[in-house]
Amino acid sequence: MKFLLTTLEYFPFKGGVANYYTNLTYYWPKSSELFILNNNNNELLFRRGIFRWRRAIFKLYHYIKKNKIDHVIVGHILPLGIAVFIVSKIIKIKYSVVLHGMDLSYATKNCRKRFISRLILKRADKIIAANSYTAIMCSNFLKSGQKIIAVNPGVKDFSDFSEERNREIREKNNLNGHKILFSLGRLVKRKGFDKTILAVKKILEDQPDYDLIYLIAGKGPDEEYLKDLAEKELGNNWKKYIRFIGEINEGEKWSLFSLCDAFIMPSRNISGDFEGFGIVYLEANLAKKAVIAGNSGGVPDAVENGVNGLLVDPENVNEISQAILSLLNNESLRNKLGERGRQRALDNFNWRDKINDIYNFLNL
Repeated sequence: MKFLLTTLEYFPFKGGVANYYTNLTYYWPKSSELFILNNNNNELLFRRGIFRWRRAIFKLYHYIKKNKIDHVIVGHILPLGIAVFIVSKIIKIKYSVVLHGMDLSYATKNCRKRFISRLILKRADKIIAANSYTAIMCSNFLKSGQKIIAVNPGVKDFSDFSEERNREIREKNNLNGHKILFSLGRLVKRKGFDKTILAVKKILEDQPDYDLIYLIAGKGPDEEYLKDLAEKELGNNWKKYIRFIGEINEGEKWSLFSLCDAFIMPSRNISGDFEGFGIVYLEANLAKKAVIAGNSGGVPDAVENGVNGLLVDPENVNEISQAILSLLNNESLRNKLGERGRQRALDNFNWRDKINDIYNFLNL
């Protein structure tokens, strides 16, 4: 059987969605052909105008006919799902839809989009959700869960480790002898970095001499907001405790995981904008680090409370600060959660197994 994956996000794009589809391609079983039709060269969408997706109708139609495709995997319910839905009416081809979370949330925000999305999903042969939360959302939306499966992303073990680089980062950021809390991600509100800054402030209010450095890696639209918040809450001396280190490369990422005492990202749901999973939690686990995560969206698939980390109410600064102290003040707990986390990531989140789950489901 010949499959076609059509997606708007694919390597070299970064992010969880592109990562999911890139690995879907890489680990797809050799016994079956998987073709890729992405928008990296603007093949599927017009740059401007109404109904930008109309280009995808003609492209998909001719690609499917030329390559004798049997089944289309739709990477984005809107707008690509519209094009595939129309093509499926013309040439009677099966298709399945992959949902990550926010795509479904945004696709159901108004009456028109809800109507279109319901048509697309009802006609779909199968639906793959990247987390349990989205699978439940979809089941509730369709009032049926019969053709829905949740298949989490996988994770790859790190191979880029350098003691020399660790030493350079430690010295550059003056980390020796301090308790290190680490965050990594796009600097947007739903990631919860603002709540972590407030939690750090609370810890220092209660224990002024507490020896803590909070490192935040990444770039994003809320960078200035976060820096202003840090200065407002901690005063002119805020850089002593909170360091924004910008974008980092793959090697620096693994070094910072290994150097920190705990990883934190208390993601929250803001009007349907939520964390679909959080591969970064499992990456921290692979480095044997315990994590603190927000109990929202698809995060509980990645983090089990008391197993590989601590789940907190992402809106509750007191709870976040207590979780930080629970880990930073208890080396035994940190180590136990970190060790369990690494084994859990290796055992339960192998990419090849995950893609086989998808393949087998599509062939039922």
